[in-house]
Amino acid sequence: MKAVVLGAAAGGGFPQWNSNAEACRRARAGDSKAAARTQASLAVSGDGERWFLINASPDLRQQIQAQPILHPRRALRSSPIEGVILTGADVDAIAGLLHLRERQPFSLYATQRVLDVLDANPIFGVLSPECVLREEVPLGQPFTLSHLDGSASGLEVELFDVPGKVALYLEGGRNTDLAGQPGDTVGVEIRADGQRLIYIPGCARMTDALRRRLSGAAVVLFDGTLWRDDEMVALGLGPKTGQRMGHMSVSGPDGTVAAFRDIPVKRRILIHINNSNPILLDDSAERIAVEKEGWEVAYDGMEVSP
Repeated sequence: MKAVVLGAAAGGGFPQWNSNAEACRRARAGDSKAAARTQASLAVSGDGERWFLINASPDLRQQIQAQPILHPRRALRSSPIEGVILTGADVDAIAGLLHLRERQPFSLYATQRVLDVLDANPIFGVLSPECVLREEVPLGQPFTLSHLDGSASGLEVELFDVPGKVALYLEGGRNTDLAGQPGDTVGVEIRADGQRLIYIPGCARMTDALRRRLSGAAVVLFDGTLWRDDEMVALGLGPKTGQRMGHMSVSGPDGTVAAFRDIPVKRRILIHINNSNPILLDDSAERIAVEKEGWEVAYDGMEVSP
């Protein structure tokens, strides 16, 4: 199995287009300690030639340009991208699908809940059903990814439910039921050659079932959106806490670092990192703290193969 981080930031990227915060100013100025990052996505492959994406971020075209592994090379019109797996219907997970509208064949894998969102929005009709096969993936049922020629990729995939919330634009002013239903927010487990890679860009809390799932994994890429739960409020960036947005904080007694201390995982990587989170800065105290705990902070182009 081969895996490469295409983008490591949360929605808006780093620097965010409308942010004048110090960290974003440093990234915009090209500070080597504040490396810019595009919005979160991962590419995985069983043979190093044909690739499957986990989420299609709004920055997908830029990410393809930055990664030669994703450049066309077989024919006048071609792509090594053979499929896209979606973890939810958030804008930063699905908007990049519109970059793949040039009648290029690929398969789209998602829960029925997410496929229903795509079906309800006519703009995604640009992904012609003659070229793009939409495949419903039931939760908790492993399946083998197939190449477009019908051959097996060598990658077994399982989607599983994680605590989260419905996408912001689907809230519709509701004050209840924001947690959504099973299939709204999922994690992805990929297995090959006895190794397991788990990708969870959004998670509202740790559960016993999730602990069991994570235990023994070779690589876990996990929600690193905010450093502290009240981060957005304290910085004057918005009224919502991390919990209200469906994200665990990295720090604190109920945060990600604390939750993982007793979970045996070989390699732990924080991904989907908001521009307000100081772990994006190589020289921050918070970055030093997570690295001392055995965590890595994802960056664009990072190789994370088990």
